[in-house]
Amino acid sequence: MLEGLYAGSLADAKQRELAVPISKIESLAISAPAALDVVSFFTKPNISVIAEIKRASPSKGHLADIPDPAALAKNYQDAGASAISVLTEQRGFLGSLSDLEKVRAVSDVPVLRKDFISSEYQILEARAYGADIVLLIVAGLSKSTLIRLKNFSESLGMTVLLETHDLREAEIAAELAGALIGINARDLSTFETDRDLFGSLVQALPEHSVKVAESAVRGVEDVVDYAQAGADSVLVGEALVTGDADQLIRSFTQIAKV
Repeated sequence: MLEGLYAGSLADAKQRELAVPISKIESLAISAPAALDVVSFFTKPNISVIAEIKRASPSKGHLADIPDPAALAKNYQDAGASAISVLTEQRGFLGSLSDLEKVRAVSDVPVLRKDFISSEYQILEARAYGADIVLLIVAGLSKSTLIRLKNFSESLGMTVLLETHDLREAEIAAELAGALIGINARDLSTFETDRDLFGSLVQALPEHSVKVAESAVRGVEDVVDYAQAGADSVLVGEALVTGDADQLIRSFTQIAKV
């Protein structure tokens, strides 16, 4: 499933490149307003929330319509979110770069482009459309490609969120000294979740990294568990778009980090 998501995302990027060649997207990326200092938004004594704009997923299908992603992003920010994640993958998640652009226009907090990124063109797109953070999934990329894309992202002023799912991947992320490292409770090969995974892997991450618990957040108890295990931040999508996002974010940001 993960291979299929990468293949589809790259094919879509190549179609966009036919309309907007790499020289043009590079010019747009270079001329875009500078990316925010992301880590400074995660230095609070309480858990930080990366609130996600997510219409659908391959495992759950349709979740929410979200006709106005900018309005939802503003609600997230006003409730206390430290960053906004925008799914731009269009096939399984029904996202778009237009969503990213609209969210960037109204957000004062960092914006993450969440997609299956495997090329420099996609990273240039992220910067051109206003992303401060890009997601690189360790399971989907070779180590040499991870290093190349991480360095390229950082050369454009962006911060990379390295996503991991097992000990080997966590060790690679630690070796690459990621400023943001996520541990995803959902295995993107099977889409099954393991809520105990974060606690079993977090000790492999560097002290300096912002440790992000991804997926499997249903409510306050899950965030408390993640905080007690050593999380600095949680990335939450489904619970917010299908529930009371304002109340949930306010509750999550009251939980102290350990």
